[in-house]
Amino acid sequence: MSGIVYSMSCAPVAHALLDFWQADYYGNYDNYGYKLRGHQYTDASGRFTLTTIVPGLYPGRTRHIHVKAQAPYQQILTTQLYFPNEPRNSSDMLYDPALLMKVQTGPSGRTAKFDFVLQVP
Repeated sequence: MSGIVYSMSCAPVAHALLDFWQADYYGNYDNYGYKLRGHQYTDASGRFTLTTIVPGLYPGRTRHIHVKAQAPYQQILTTQLYFPNEPRNSSDMLYDPALLMKVQTGPSGRTAKFDFVLQVP
């Protein structure tokens, strides 16, 4: 997964903090060893890249990745990103089509793209 973090004026946000967490292949969250959870900062051009797995399903939810995004010294945006063409998207109460990642399948697996816009000038 990759993308760019932008401000409201469409400027890239350098050094924005991104915190990701998700379920494993079987739909379980690791609340002890915290596998499949971590954070990173955007580069000077606001770019980020995350290498991970496609999360599994668990009762009542569609596949998703949790994200907290924060420009330096600003408020935190907490959200979730979703996968297109998932049967459970339509029945998940929290699903929002505006948060769909653009996913493509290639020879080395899936790639996803999502750009964030944070409420900063």
